[in-house]
Amino acid sequence: VSWTRLNPAPEIILLGDDPGTGDLAREFGLKHIPGVARNATGAPMLDDLFAQAERAASNPLLCYVNSDIMLMDDFCRAVARVRTLPGPFMMVGQRWDVDLRQCWDCVEPQWQSNLKQFVLANGRQLRATAVDYFVFTKGLGSGLLPLALGRVGWDNWLIWHARSRGAAVIDASDVVMAIHQNHDYSHHPGGAEAVWRGEEAR
Repeated sequence: VSWTRLNPAPEIILLGDDPGTGDLAREFGLKHIPGVARNATGAPMLDDLFAQAERAASNPLLCYVNSDIMLMDDFCRAVARVRTLPGPFMMVGQRWDVDLRQCWDCVEPQWQSNLKQFVLANGRQLRATAVDYFVFTKGLGSGLLPLALGRVGWDNWLIWHARSRGAAVIDASDVVMAIHQNHDYSHHPGGAEAVWRGEEAR
């Protein structure tokens, strides 16, 4: 819900056919692409998802965000600063982990300042390799490897891919608080052990 409260409002595209995704897209009037290639364990594939998003997006600047990430207007301000850069670029940043025991009220006027205070008091910023959003110029989402989203390694590989294509990479960790809502690993049939040390990780 936090994405729909950003100013200026972004074009939001939800990808996948997980339960409730279509209903959420209809409720908020968002674009929805249900058919996404998956591997044997059900993980969406990086190359197909990014290629479909590039075809569907109306803007020359795109952003991939993991669905468990909350964003605030500091994100929009950072994008506004980097979008004028010449040539291709990718903006990334470290996430902040926090336990949220209930839905956050993103309609309340002070929701952003209250959320930031809550995260500063109860959360922590993770290491530099913990990247859950990627703002990039259209074209950098093509030619990707068939890596599994929701697993390990693909995020750091994507940054390398952008650099290999001659793109500037901007670290916005100091100015963007990307909030990751802590969760378990039930999205993988083998749980946390399989995510971090299973066949896909290898």
